[in-house]
Parts: sequence; structure tokens; C-alpha cells
Amino acid sequence: MQRRQILQVSALSALSASLGLAGRSALAQATSGPIQFACPVPMSGAFAANGKFADLGMRLAIEQYGSVLKRPLAYTVLDTEGKPATAVRKVQESAQQQGTRFFAGGILSGEALAMGKEAEKAGGIFVTTAGADEITGQDCNAATFRWSVPTYGAIEQTVRPLADMMPKAKRWYTITPQYVFGDGLLSAAKNIFKEKGIEHVGNSYHSLTEKEFSGYITNALAAKPDVLLLLNFGAQCADTLRQAISFGMHKNMTILVAWASGLEQFESLGAELCEGIYFGAQYWHTVDSELNRDLVKRSNDKFKFNPNYSLAGSYICTKLMIDGILKAGTVEPKAVVAALEGMKYAGLTGEEEVRKADHQVLKNYYLLKGKAKAQMKNKDDYVEVLSAGKSFLPIDKTGCKRA
Repeated sequence: MQRRQILQVSALSALSASLGLAGRSALAQATSGPIQFACPVPMSGAFAANGKFADLGMRLAIEQYGSVLKRPLAYTVLDTEGKPATAVRKVQESAQQQGTRFFAGGILSGEALAMGKEAEKAGGIFVTTAGADEITGQDCNAATFRWSVPTYGAIEQTVRPLADMMPKAKRWYTITPQYVFGDGLLSAAKNIFKEKGIEHVGNSYHSLTEKEFSGYITNALAAKPDVLLLLNFGAQCADTLRQAISFGMHKNMTILVAWASGLEQFESLGAELCEGIYFGAQYWHTVDSELNRDLVKRSNDKFKFNPNYSLAGSYICTKLMIDGILKAGTVEPKAVVAALEGMKYAGLTGEEEVRKADHQVLKNYYLLKGKAKAQMKNKDDYVEVLSAGKSFLPIDKTGCKRA
């Protein structure tokens, strides 16, 4: 054998050995030592604020339990940058290098859909707060669970009650992020418009990288709607609302934000900009449930502030997996999945249930209205809760064929 061939064989043997060691190391981590969790969320980019609070939510849950089945709990935060390709790579690396099988994250629907598929390939579990109907619909899988109400329910609990409250408001304009989440909200809204004889006088699409919304606001003004419906999220939603108010739109029409990020968003806007605006929300820290009261106390004790949606969502997603491990009596993901399916529990929003057929948590969604600053009882009392309810597509309408 020539020297070059010997060197190549030696190199390949060394590589194979190193890959084998890495695989055995990940396997060892998965079956002994700390139970590894991961929080794959945007820690950079336009949605970094949501990622930052999601990180804190997982930390609270991990520290609350400390250890499970006589094994310590550990976690790492993975910066997805809000990009599906980056998110998939980070999940792959965490599964292969650290033996991670339990993932809670995915702020954006595109990254969540991609990570759910990757978690299934890795033999893990992924719990998310992202909104696209497809997550527990046509793209559902055995590994993916969702705590948040999907886009259909968010619109049913915001557009429908507001339309009922304001029967003379027959002209609606929408501003929509052009990706699966925005399209889901828009489609659900159009169905209600059609049912109630509401004229959809226009829609403006924008990209996920858009930062300047004045052009869309100008188009909305020109359409002279009775209601401006904002279907974007996070910083983009806050920027759109800020510019709409600077144009004086709140003085001559109603503004509804279908999916607010809650306290963090209200703090960035301030009470003056929130006053009179309607907001849809997955979570609000004043909800009177035992688990929520406990979370509020833990958050204030640890961080000195009330939990917002991003923190609370990450906390409950992580807690669900830990409770699933305890119920199953093992960290074997398939057993944990089986333990979670059909589970009913006292949740942050009251009684919650993991629907077995599609892994969707059945929970409340809230319609809020911004208070005047003079009416606020404390620094976080930005809104009053007008209504709460549960709206979910029946299984045969979701498109989920997993069962």
C-alpha cells in the first residue's frame, strides 16, 4: 500500500472514531447525566426581544423542578435568528452533540414548522407557541405540540366579538406579514367578513424584514375603513401601530391588533399609544388561575417583573414536557408523547387540555382593550380583559392526518 493511501485510511479511521465517540457521547448524555432541554428562539434580529423572554421562561421552569427521575435538568438557548434553515441546523447540532430530545421554542411559524419536522427526525419532542394552523394541521406530526391558540382561534376570539360589538363597522382594512402566519390570520378574517357582510376594503402585505410602515398606513387611510386590523406580530406590529397613531388613525377608526405580544409590547408602546386600541392575546398576567398566580410570583421573585406572553409561553411549554416525563416515568420521548396526549391540567389560562389527535392545547384566547393612563391601577395595568374563549377547528377540519 502506498504512503498516500495509508494516510487516507488512517485519516478516515480517525474521523470514524471521532464521529463514533461523538455519537456515543450524545447517546450517553441522552440516557444518563442531565436531562437536556433546548430553547430554540430568535436571540438576534427583529424578534430578539421575544427570544430573550422565552429564554427566561425556560430558565424558570428548569430551576423550579431542578431534577426529575433523579437526574438534574439542564438547558441551552439556541439562536435561530428567526430563520428556518438556521433553526433546523441548531436543532440538529443540539440533538447530535448534546443528546437533546426536548425542545421548546419557535417564535415564528416558519421556523417552528421546520423545527417540528427536525425534532421528529431526531426522535425528540418539540413544543411551540407559534401560530400557523398548519403546525397542528396539515403539517402535524407525532413530535410536535402547540400551546398557543392557532390563527383560526385568535381571529374567532377577536374579529368576531369586535364585529358583534360594532355592527355598523362594515369596512375593514388589513395589514399582513407575508408568510404562513399572516396568511392564516388573513384567511380566517376573510371568512368572518364574508359571513357578516363586512367589506374588506384592502390589504397590504409586508415582508418579515420590513421596518417602515408609513406607506401601508397611507394606503389604509385612503381606503377609509371603519376598522384597521393589524395581523403582524412583535416589533413589526408595534412599529405599525405607532405609525398608524402618528397618522391620527385612532381618532377616526377602530384599531384591532389580532395577536399582541402582550406586556412587553405595551411597555414599548406606552399607555398613551395603547389607549382605546383592541388587542388579542394568548396570555395576560392577571388571569386568575392557581398556576398563573404561581408564575407571577416566581417571575417577580426571580426577575422583579411580571411575566409577559413570551416568557409565560416558554415556561408552560417547558413545564408540559417536564410533567410529561414525570407522568411517563421515563425520558424516552415516545413514552412522554403518549403521556402528554389527552392530558388535562390546571394551566396558566385555567383548565387546559392537550388534544390527542393533533397535539393542540385547548385553552383560552383573550380580547383586551387599552386603558387610559389615568385608569391604570399600577404600572402594568395597561388593558382591561373584555372577553375570553376557546375556538378550535374540529379535528376533521384541521387537515391533521397523524391519527
